[in-house]
Amino acid sequence: MKSFKLYAFADEASSNIDEQIKAMKRNGLSGLEIRNVDGENVAKISLEKAKEVKEKLDAAGLITFSIGSPIGKIKITDEFAAHLDSFKHCLEIAAILGAKNFRLFSFYTPKGEDPSPYKDEVLERLSRFCEAAEGSKVTLCHENEKGIYGDLAPRCLQIHEAIPQLKAIFDPANYVQCHQDTLEAYELLKDHIHYLHIKDSLKDGSIVPAGKGVGNIKEILSKTRASDLTIEPHLKVFDGLGELEDDSKSDEEKLKNVYTYSSNDEAFDAACKHLKELIK
Repeated sequence: MKSFKLYAFADEASSNIDEQIKAMKRNGLSGLEIRNVDGENVAKISLEKAKEVKEKLDAAGLITFSIGSPIGKIKITDEFAAHLDSFKHCLEIAAILGAKNFRLFSFYTPKGEDPSPYKDEVLERLSRFCEAAEGSKVTLCHENEKGIYGDLAPRCLQIHEAIPQLKAIFDPANYVQCHQDTLEAYELLKDHIHYLHIKDSLKDGSIVPAGKGVGNIKEILSKTRASDLTIEPHLKVFDGLGELEDDSKSDEEKLKNVYTYSSNDEAFDAACKHLKELIK
């Protein structure tokens, strides 16, 4: 199989940045998609904290590949101005960290409602992000996520065709959990995929290591032109998990893990190991 550069959500190994660095180093990764660091979400850290993280990563020979932001993970009916300000702060963080990519979402639509009537508002808000990011040297990337407007591939395609500068992050497990065939999703979105999040899922939504579920990860990786992968284990409860989903389920219910691990480090290492075996 082709060669890939591997990154990770290292906060799944530890909330502590020093421990995240150790986890990335021992697994031979090139850097991280930063999401939570020392107990704070990346959208909330100060510019001074970002400089501290950058110094530590530089010393370790690692990079910040992407900002794993929560931007776009509010209700489409929520007020937007403050959220746009948060996005602009994240852009400052990205500049300090030297991140070339920026993960965002396309807003939660009301549960049980047809998302179609919200299309124009979604596109308007995403366009505002793109306008604010002009000249920032970061590539904005939309991730398919359960419950947001762009949860299924056809609506993701609407977004990318309407806003071509907004690229796609392809997450197979999220598609499985939305009952979307991942190969069909890939064929629809292949020309827009910038990089992939690597986690796998069984049909019932249980998260499993790459290649152990029905996400067709190996076949998709054999086809994609993308060369960057972010490992997102989700194999054990970790600090910050509660912020990632818009429901009242417990962290354990959200993961529904079949595989069990004694520690976050063990789960993180297992996720790295299974992906490396898959792409040999």
